[in-house]
Amino acid sequence: MIDLKAARANPAGVRTALARKGAADAFDCLLEADERWRALVPRVDELRAKTKLKGKPTPEQLEELQAVKAELKSAEDELAAAEDERDALALRVPNPPDDDVPDGSNDADAREVRRVGEPPSLSDPRDHLELGRFEMERAARMSGSRFGYWVGDTARLALALYRLALERLADKGFVTVLPPVLVREEALVGTGAFPSDEANVYELPEDDLYLAGTAEIPVASIHAGEILPADDLPLRYVAFSPCFRREAGAAGRDTRGMIRVHQFNKVEQFVLTRPEESWDELELLLANTEELVREVGLPYRVVVLPAGDMSSASAKTYDVEVWFPSQERYRETASISNTTDFQARRLQIRFRGEHGPEPVHMLNGTAVVDRMALAILENFQGEVPDALRAYGAPDRVTR
Repeated sequence: MIDLKAARANPAGVRTALARKGAADAFDCLLEADERWRALVPRVDELRAKTKLKGKPTPEQLEELQAVKAELKSAEDELAAAEDERDALALRVPNPPDDDVPDGSNDADAREVRRVGEPPSLSDPRDHLELGRFEMERAARMSGSRFGYWVGDTARLALALYRLALERLADKGFVTVLPPVLVREEALVGTGAFPSDEANVYELPEDDLYLAGTAEIPVASIHAGEILPADDLPLRYVAFSPCFRREAGAAGRDTRGMIRVHQFNKVEQFVLTRPEESWDELELLLANTEELVREVGLPYRVVVLPAGDMSSASAKTYDVEVWFPSQERYRETASISNTTDFQARRLQIRFRGEHGPEPVHMLNGTAVVDRMALAILENFQGEVPDALRAYGAPDRVTR
């Protein structure tokens, strides 16, 4: 959540920034609720002080004390209700975007940073369904639409991609994690997925558990509630996990093939660091992803997402978009974000700074994802990059 103390000190500046995410009204409601809560605090403190009598009370004092206690109980209930209202509204206020983030809310508003590699010249490019083996109809009979089996050489290609990413990042000192994919509500609230992205999360109500849409969610909670030694920072993790999304509101979008499905696999980078180092860490995560994309030879571009198209938790997000010949366009295959102290405040993850405990900064970034394997199929039309053969991929994908 946002730093409410800082927001009180500069409400106009914070409101202007949040307006770029369409959250000015939510911020106004939060400040109003905060003012109501703050106005009640002195009254409760005053009544509590009146209940502390010195010496043996007289009958008159006891009678007065009973009246004060009744008034205190009413005031404390009112204060608790005001605090609950404030905290609920705080969960609906996103992280303000960094000044470097462009305005806007759609793909056209993203700012391109660079393009790397030339898209292949293919007279009649086949798409990934024609090149790989994906059992879509059989998966639909078992699980419904937007699921698919990866079979044979196609599965080996994907597994090699994950292994490449995990090894490269382990070599850079990232600690490998295989996290749970079932998480409690606190993990989703902690990362900002709730309440902003509730519609896309699968729920298991009988168990009070949810399926995570990214490894960011369980990995972010590894140190929930902890105060970390400053010398231990930065902590860098790389996690592999299946991911699950309901894709609510995506009806009619990317209905063909494996571009937009309910279950996919991903290798995710995650960092906890000191505030003054977080922007350098963001560039490190981006560089790691770009290295992997270049190693497998894919043409790509890097963009900075506009304020209205970022997650609620992010202060700045880079997208790495890879070229898909069948669509003649770049498609997002990785997002790299700095959430500053937004997630850390929710998850209560701090480090011991010079002036006492303070929130860490937390960052996340896709290393590789299934969609990148689809791009490899299409850009090389079934041939496999040399970098993946050492990790079990075939020389060429056959159906």
